[in-house]
Amino acid sequence: MTRSGALLVISGTGGAGKGSVVDRLRQLHPELWWSVSWATRPPRPDERDGEHYWFRTRDEFEALRADGGFLEWADVYGVLKGTPKAPLLEALAAGHDALLEMDVQGAHSVSAVYPDAHVVFIVAPSRAVQEQRLEGRGTDGRADIAARLDAAAAEEAAARAAGFTVIVNDDLDHVVGEVAAILDTLRSGAPPSP
Repeated sequence: MTRSGALLVISGTGGAGKGSVVDRLRQLHPELWWSVSWATRPPRPDERDGEHYWFRTRDEFEALRADGGFLEWADVYGVLKGTPKAPLLEALAAGHDALLEMDVQGAHSVSAVYPDAHVVFIVAPSRAVQEQRLEGRGTDGRADIAARLDAAAAEEAAARAAGFTVIVNDDLDHVVGEVAAILDTLRSGAPPSP
């Protein structure tokens, strides 16, 4: 009998570096099934359709949402983002360990549907560092950066209240090591400590 796959969710505040953590984890564990979310925004210069997101129109997104095709979805600063349900369910049922990267709203939704999912919530070491990272992207306007910074403390508090594992991203190698250890624990069937 095939064991059901483990579900690891990486979330965090904007500018915390969750994308960097996920990229490194995927390099270390290429066998992880990777869920590619849908998004209704154009790709950033370094993003490719089907790899970073499936970049879709609002109409396409709303049609799949109306059919119940998303595990979770949210309006994030005016952009609709969602995790297609069917591919993830098939991967887990086949025994593949799965990795999701999503904002805090999505992480709460997934953990409500899949209580066995383990959510790691990444935060920047300080608001100043978070602001520098957001500005360094060169993709967000001043108002968007301010909104993300304003939301960060509440998002972190909600993550802690939900029992998510909160990790400060002050050293990428260390954070990736911590997350890899959590993955190993999930694969062993033991519950990771929060």
